[in-house]
Amino acid sequence: MILDYKDLLVEIGVEEIPVDSIDPAVKYIKQSFENLLKTTELAYSELMLSSTPRRFVIECKGLLSAQADRKLHRTGPAKSIAFTADGAPAPALLGFLKKNQADISQVSTESTEKGEFVCIDLDIPGRQTAEIISQWLLELLPQIPFPKKMIWNQAKLGFIRPLRWIVALWGDELLPLEAYGIKSGRTSYGNRYLGLGKEIQICSQANYCGTLREHRVIALRDERKAILRAQLESCLGQDSSQKVVMDERLIDTVTDLVEYPTAVVAEFDREFLVLPDKIISSTISQNQKYFSVVDKTGKLTNKFVFISNGDPACSEIIRGGNEKVVRARLADAMWYFKEDSAKPLESYIPKLNEVVFQSKLGTVAAKSNRIASLAVFISSELGLGEETVAKAIRAAKLCKADLVTTMLGEKEFTKLQGYIGKQYALAGGEDPEVAEAIYEHYMPKGQGDSLPETITGSLVAIADKLDTVCGIIAIGMMPTGSGDPYALRRAANGIVQIIGQRKWKLNLERLIDQSLELINTEAGIQEESPVMVRGFMKQRVEWLLQQNGIDYDVVDAVMQEDCFDVTDLIYRATALQSYRNREDFVRLVIGFKRVSNIIAAEKEHSAVNESLLTEEAELLLYQDLVSLEQKVKQRLLENDYPGTIELLVAYGSSIDLFFDKVLVNVEDTTIRQNRYALLWRIKQVFLKLADISLLVVE
Repeated sequence: MILDYKDLLVEIGVEEIPVDSIDPAVKYIKQSFENLLKTTELAYSELMLSSTPRRFVIECKGLLSAQADRKLHRTGPAKSIAFTADGAPAPALLGFLKKNQADISQVSTESTEKGEFVCIDLDIPGRQTAEIISQWLLELLPQIPFPKKMIWNQAKLGFIRPLRWIVALWGDELLPLEAYGIKSGRTSYGNRYLGLGKEIQICSQANYCGTLREHRVIALRDERKAILRAQLESCLGQDSSQKVVMDERLIDTVTDLVEYPTAVVAEFDREFLVLPDKIISSTISQNQKYFSVVDKTGKLTNKFVFISNGDPACSEIIRGGNEKVVRARLADAMWYFKEDSAKPLESYIPKLNEVVFQSKLGTVAAKSNRIASLAVFISSELGLGEETVAKAIRAAKLCKADLVTTMLGEKEFTKLQGYIGKQYALAGGEDPEVAEAIYEHYMPKGQGDSLPETITGSLVAIADKLDTVCGIIAIGMMPTGSGDPYALRRAANGIVQIIGQRKWKLNLERLIDQSLELINTEAGIQEESPVMVRGFMKQRVEWLLQQNGIDYDVVDAVMQEDCFDVTDLIYRATALQSYRNREDFVRLVIGFKRVSNIIAAEKEHSAVNESLLTEEAELLLYQDLVSLEQKVKQRLLENDYPGTIELLVAYGSSIDLFFDKVLVNVEDTTIRQNRYALLWRIKQVFLKLADISLLVVE
C-alpha cells in the first residue's frame, strides 16, 4: 500500500450552542480524536480544535492517509492438544483459527521453553483513514458530554442542538463521511445576519479560515478572542480618559457568543449612576454580557461596550436596541432600590420567619439567631471586647435580611446578596463595620476569592459557615464525591482560611460542639454528628495546609495530635517544612523512627526508674531528656517552633549515642521495660511538636 500524508478538515455545523457547553465539548472532542490517532497508529504533525457558537472545527495537518499494513505473529494452543491422534485439527485449534479468522493452511509450529505450540503469521491490511474517521464520528457525536440533549429528527441523535451540516475535506478532496442522516460535503454557512440559507463552498482545507472570514466568521477561537480584546482596548479612542473594564471571564464568555465580534460603545442615562456600582455593573455584565466603562479614577461612567455579532454597518441601529434594554433593566433596579431603602434594613427581619433555610433546621430567622449566638461564643474564645461583640450580634441579625427585599426577591440580582444588604444598611444609618460585615460574611465565595477584612465580618462569616456545615451534616446530609448541594466543602474551606489568615487561636472542636448544641435545641441531630463533623473539618484543615505548600507527610506528622488549632498547625507545619531537608534533622528523624518502632507494640508504660539506668549512654539520655522537657515546654509556650526543633535536633546526638552503646531488648525484663519507658517518655516530648516518624526521608 502506498501511504501519503494530507491535511484533514472536519467542521460539525449546529445551531447556536449554549456558552457553558462549548469548552467541555471541545476538550472532549480533542481528547477523543487524539486517542483515536494513538490507538490506530495514524501519524500526524499538528492537531487543532476550535469552535464558534455554530460549529466545532478539527484541523489535523500531515495526517497519514491509511494505516500501514501489519504482520502479526499469534501463538495458539500446545501442539499436543491442537491435533487429534490421527492428525486432524482438534477443537482447541479450530477455536484459535476462528478467533483469528485464519485457516489450517496458515498454521505452523514453534518450539519454546514450555514445549511445542501451534502459531500463525497474519498479514493485517491497514484501514483507510476516511473509514476510521467516519466510524469515529458516528460514535463520538452521541457521547459528547452535554448537560442536556435534544432529539429533533428520525435519526434519534441526542445532541445539545440540531446537527445541520458536516464539512470533511482531505486536502482539496472531499472526504466521504456520513453521520445520522447527514452526508459530508463542501458546504458551510457564514454569519447568521448574512442569511441562514446562504451556502459557502469550502474548496480546500488551506483556504477554510479565509473563506469563512469573508463571510463574517472567525473560525479560530483564539484569533476571535484576540480581535475582541483589541477592539475593547481601542473602542474608546487612544486619548480617552476612560477605559473598558477588562473582565477576563466575561471576555471568554463573549468570545463563545459571537462569530464575528464588533465592539460598539453605548450609553445609559446619567441619573442611574446614583445606584451602587455593583448593581449597575451586574446589570451590564452578568445579565447582558456587556462591558462596563470607568474613568481614570476607577469611577463607573454611564457608558458601556457590547460586542455585536451582527452587520457592522448596522451598529447604530443595534446600539439603540441594546441601550433600550439596559435602560429598562436599570429603571427596574432604581425602583427596587428606592422602594427597599425607604425603610430600615431591620424592618425586613420579621419576614425571615417565612423563609425556610432547611426543613429540619428551621427558618432563616432561626439560622440568624444561631449565627449571633455562635459569633458571641467565638468572640468570648478570642477575648474580644464588648463593642466588637455588639457589632457582631448586630451584623448577624441583619446579615440575611436582604434576602426578602424586592431587589433580591424578584430574582434579578440574586448574586448580589450581602452587597445589597450592605447598601441598605448604610442607607439606614447602620455602623459602617456592621454594614461591611453583612457583605463580607459570604466571603470567600470560592477558590481564590477575597477573605473578610473586618473583624466583625470574619466573626459572622465563620459563624454562618459553621452553622451550615454542622447543621447539614447533623441531619444526615454529608457531602459525597459527586454531590455537595449546600457547598459544605467551600464553607468549611472558608472557615479554616479565615482563622488561618487572622492567626486566631481557636479550637475548632469547641466551636463544633457549641454549634451542634445550638442546633440541637431546635432540631434533633444524629448521635454520631460530632464525630462526623470533626472528621469533615479535619479534612479541610489538611486541605489548607496543602494549599500553604506543606508536603503531605509533614501534614500527617503535625495532624497526629491536636488537629483542631488551625493557626498552631500552620506554625508547626511551616517550621517542620523548613527543616525537613537539613542533614542533622534527617538523622533525627531516622533516630526517632527507631524509638517509635521499638515501643510500637507496647500498650502500657511505667515511669522511668533512674536507679535501673546502668549504662552511661542511657543515663546521659535520661538526664538530657529531663532538661529537654523543660526547655521544650517553654519554647512551646512562646510558640517558638523553630527553637523547639533546634532543641530536638541537638538531643538527636544523645539518641544516636544511646542506640550505638546500649542494647534495648536485653533478656532482663525489668531493665528492658525501663528502657521502653525511657523511649516512650522521649516520644511524648517529640509528639508535642509532631510525630516526625511519619516523615519520609532517604
